[in-house]
Amino acid sequence: MIIGVPREIKEKEFRVGIVPSGVKALVQAGHTVLIENGAGEGSGITDEQYSAAGAGLAASTAEVWAKADLVMKVKEPLPPEYPLLKPGLILFTYLHLAPLPELTQVLLDAQVTGVAYETVQLDNGFLPLLAPMSQVAGRMAIQVGAHFLEKEAGGRGVLLAGVPGVAPGRVTILGSGTVATNAAQMAVRLGAKVTMLGRNLRRLAELDDLFRGRLITLASSRHTIEAELAKADLVVGAILAPGARAPKLISREMLGLMQPGAVIVDVAIDQGGCAETSRPTYHSDPVYTVDGIIHYCVANMPGAVPRTSTYALTNATLPYALAMAGKGIDRAVREDLALVRGMNVHRGKLTSREVAESQGREWGEISF
Repeated sequence: MIIGVPREIKEKEFRVGIVPSGVKALVQAGHTVLIENGAGEGSGITDEQYSAAGAGLAASTAEVWAKADLVMKVKEPLPPEYPLLKPGLILFTYLHLAPLPELTQVLLDAQVTGVAYETVQLDNGFLPLLAPMSQVAGRMAIQVGAHFLEKEAGGRGVLLAGVPGVAPGRVTILGSGTVATNAAQMAVRLGAKVTMLGRNLRRLAELDDLFRGRLITLASSRHTIEAELAKADLVVGAILAPGARAPKLISREMLGLMQPGAVIVDVAIDQGGCAETSRPTYHSDPVYTVDGIIHYCVANMPGAVPRTSTYALTNATLPYALAMAGKGIDRAVREDLALVRGMNVHRGKLTSREVAESQGREWGEISF
């Protein structure tokens, strides 16, 4: 099989779909890997490193898409890439289709098979291809939130760690999954006072034990959310409903409860965001203010640390790429339910119930 890896064209997206070690593994398995010239530059990977690993180099994005049987990317296709989609292509990338009906229709019309990193799911509910980027985004959420709390950045002028004699900043985390846990770890290590709100009481009990009293856990409800927003310096939106739109937990009205200059980092923005006032932003212009509250809603946060993110992503995606390339998509899916769950569209058919419900579309289960 020919695996194509194009350069990412999303604004300020510096990650790439594979690293040289992944190329080498695919080539040793008998496949051809085609990398667009310069695709790895943002992650500090040269064309020479790819060539040394056995990859061929393509002069253009169009060449990669035209020759590939399977395209490995990081982000969803953008409008300039729509004409490059073709029937029978396997597209392996983050798709986040729920808030993107136009892209969903484009993929259906193009008769491609779209396997979304974020919905590949094991039997125990674990999301192995989302986890590494969730870890990065969770840790970054505290880092960027701390920056925008600084007065020169428009924030309240609060140091999350505090100093002797001055109370630390307050961090409120909505959610209890991978993003939330990594955000909590960073915030606790900084010395902030951290509260996590979630609905999974068993998970909250696990985190309470893990953090040994350094994390306050609360059952999430409108009442507890409002109470915590009123006290928070930094709010991290870390809600995930795999494949579906994120629930809107923070209304426009609730912003009035918050302290002017407080910051919301909405990590759920890829799935539509968990604040009513959230809209996607870019690393080049990452924040905006609504009712005195700073919103950071960058939809590809890990793209800011591509060296770390690209290697972490390939560690997770490579086994699935090897399976699909070696067995073909039909057999690979038959033998692995995780890939069944990851498949969002297949040859003109919408196969994700969560995407369908988010967009009011019909869907159907995969049969082989």
